[in-house]
Amino acid sequence: MLAKRVIPCLDVDDGRVVKCVKFQKPVDAGDPVEMAGRYNDEGADELSFLDIGASYKSRETLLNIVEKVAKEVFIPLCVGGGIRSVDDMRRAMNAGADKVEVCTAALERPELLSEMEAAYGKQCVVLSIDAKRVGNTWHAFTHGGRNDSGIDVVEWAERATKLGAGEILLNSIDADGTGAGYDLELIAAVNNTVSVPVIASGGAGTLEQIFEAASISDAVLAASLLHFNKTTITDIKKYLEEKGLIIRW
Repeated sequence: MLAKRVIPCLDVDDGRVVKCVKFQKPVDAGDPVEMAGRYNDEGADELSFLDIGASYKSRETLLNIVEKVAKEVFIPLCVGGGIRSVDDMRRAMNAGADKVEVCTAALERPELLSEMEAAYGKQCVVLSIDAKRVGNTWHAFTHGGRNDSGIDVVEWAERATKLGAGEILLNSIDADGTGAGYDLELIAAVNNTVSVPVIASGGAGTLEQIFEAASISDAVLAASLLHFNKTTITDIKKYLEEKGLIIRW
C-alpha cells in the first residue's frame, strides 16, 4: 500500500486564500504565503494552489505567490486555474510548480492532456474534475462548476488517463465546503475505474470522514478544516495512522 497523502488546498482570489461552499460565496481565509509555510511545517505532503478567478491578471497574481512559496517550502506544489495550453503550463512550472491541474480546457480540447504529457511527463499532469450528481451518475462541470458539460465523470476519468493525465483530482461540487463528508460513492466509482492516483476533494468535516475518503483513494484534500484551525495536518496524520493507514512523516 502506498502512503496516503494529505494535501491542503488553497483557493486563491485576488492574492488571498478564500473558501467557498459548493463553489460559491467565497470567504477570506488568509494570506497564501503564510498559510503555505504553516502547512509545510505541519507536514503537508503537497500544496494545491487554485486560481479561482482564472483571468490572466489573477493567474499572474497566483504565479507570483507560487514563486514566493517555492522559495520557502520543500514539498511539491500543484497549480491550477486558467491553464489552457502547454505555454500556460510552462509558465506555472517556471514559477515553481511541480505539476499543474487542468479542468475546463481539457474538457474542451482533450488532446491538451497528451500535449502536456509530451512536454513534461504524465507525473506533472493532474486532471481536475468538478463533479456534480445528475440523476444516478455524475457529470463533469466546467468554468468553476458553472456549466454542465454533459460528460459522465467516470467515463471522462478513464479516457483522460489514457490521453495523458497522471493523476485525478476529484472535486465534489455537492459536498464542497459543507463539512458533511466526502462523496464516497463518487470516489469509489472513479478509483475503481482508473489506474492512476485519485485525490479525494470536497466535504471534509471530521477526522473520521477524512479516514473514510483516504481508505478508498490515494490522497485527501482539505481546506476549511485547516484554514479555520479546526484541526492540523499533524492531527490528521496521527488519526489516519492510528486507524491503520500508512502515511508519510
